[in-house]
Amino acid sequence: MNRIMKWIIGTGIVSIVIGLLFLLFTFNPGNWMMGNGAFMGERDGGMMHGNGGMGRGGIIELVASNEPNQPLPLPQRLKPDRVTDDALYYTVRAERGEHRFFDEGVSTETLGYNGSLLGPMIELPIEKTVYIKTINQLNEPTSFHWHGLVIPGSEDGGPHQLIDPGEQKQVRLDIDQQPATLWFHPHPMGATAEQVYLGLSGLLYVTDELQTGLPNTYGIDDIPLIVQDRLFTDDGQLDYDRQMNVDGTVGDTLIANGAINTTFDVTTDTLRVRLVNGSNARNLDFSLSNWEPFTQIATDGGLLDKPVALETLTLTPSERAEILIDFSEQALEDKITLQANGVSFTTFTLRERNRQDVDGINPFDEGPTSNNSSETDRRLTLFGMGNMVTIDGKRFDPDRIDIQVEQGTTEVWEIYNREDMMGGMTHPFHIHGVQFRILERDGNPPPANERGWKDTVAVAPDERVKIEVTFQEKGTFMYHCHILEHEENGMMGQLQVN
Repeated sequence: MNRIMKWIIGTGIVSIVIGLLFLLFTFNPGNWMMGNGAFMGERDGGMMHGNGGMGRGGIIELVASNEPNQPLPLPQRLKPDRVTDDALYYTVRAERGEHRFFDEGVSTETLGYNGSLLGPMIELPIEKTVYIKTINQLNEPTSFHWHGLVIPGSEDGGPHQLIDPGEQKQVRLDIDQQPATLWFHPHPMGATAEQVYLGLSGLLYVTDELQTGLPNTYGIDDIPLIVQDRLFTDDGQLDYDRQMNVDGTVGDTLIANGAINTTFDVTTDTLRVRLVNGSNARNLDFSLSNWEPFTQIATDGGLLDKPVALETLTLTPSERAEILIDFSEQALEDKITLQANGVSFTTFTLRERNRQDVDGINPFDEGPTSNNSSETDRRLTLFGMGNMVTIDGKRFDPDRIDIQVEQGTTEVWEIYNREDMMGGMTHPFHIHGVQFRILERDGNPPPANERGWKDTVAVAPDERVKIEVTFQEKGTFMYHCHILEHEENGMMGQLQVN
């Protein structure tokens, strides 16, 4: 028997053994656990570990950049095309462009909304109707998903609502939810991960005319930070095809609002920072360089019932939070850097002490909303890695409705992240068209900073999370893992609200 035949037979035997082991684990996972689950995704002390950087060639860690500091770019506030007593009209274009990330690098092809990279901040006043003309100027189909908005399925911008190159569509958004920091991004099946990676992300601010006393002057004491990790080629270009990882594409460089090593001049004692984890897959643990606490005041869908002091805040992909950073004890010219996973990416320098207007109602005066648990109405199981990811053992089928509910009903869902042979990953579980409350984590009440409105919840390996959700709008909605490559590989289902 020659060497080639021996190699073929040997390879076949190995493949059979691996297949049998996988089947055995599938039906009896507990006896085949590798380690204690800390390899990827274990929850410990309120911090979500794992999903930190599994690359195709191994771990990809974040590293501090030696790029020169540059002022933090702030997304432009989009001006309405027209305003009436009851409505606002906007235009948003998905465009191709170029952007240079590095001082000595070259420009790379990027995507953006109304520009070459990322997008504007769009204000959505409560109790108004907002019409947005969406235009696709790309050379491939896209969609415009309004992440976190409670709107009908027909306006949601999921994978069924593609806009072909050169085409446009007007959406109607009736705004009836709490003030919050939301965002928008594409959602075409098979292209979401790449389009987001190359720059398609923008901000949505649900706003209220009521003055709360919180910092709210955009670009002065109230700023957004869309934080993402990216991997660049040696000459500073993005190459998604080469860098893509089926278990979540990660990078070694942090960017804030599309820039590296950013700085912001603080001119007030308190700075409100709206954090968005816009990464494809990486969890981010935010902290200050002086390890002083900051105050979290809001979650994905609006203000918390009461502020929570934290030294570290973990956000998985698509989660948002609003925090207050106190500079009242700092001297002029003092610097504090904001870190993610221990790597500094934005430096704040106290330049002035201008008086802030603190008049207005206390937004935390109202009584807390109940997070009391109740009986489970529905159980979902997340499982797998890479190309073998499922919800309840099924991969996404655009022609299949997985869950049907009646409009106006409230259900309690239990989301279980079943471990796999490698220990598993934390899955950020997102539902379109709703805001929900977290009731339990493994039978325990959620941490204080998770008791606000959410549209995405992190579920660690072998963890069971209960949420309570009310279905206010009719239509077809997606629910899925917000690791974008997992979503594309089929970790997604469809919900029909009748």
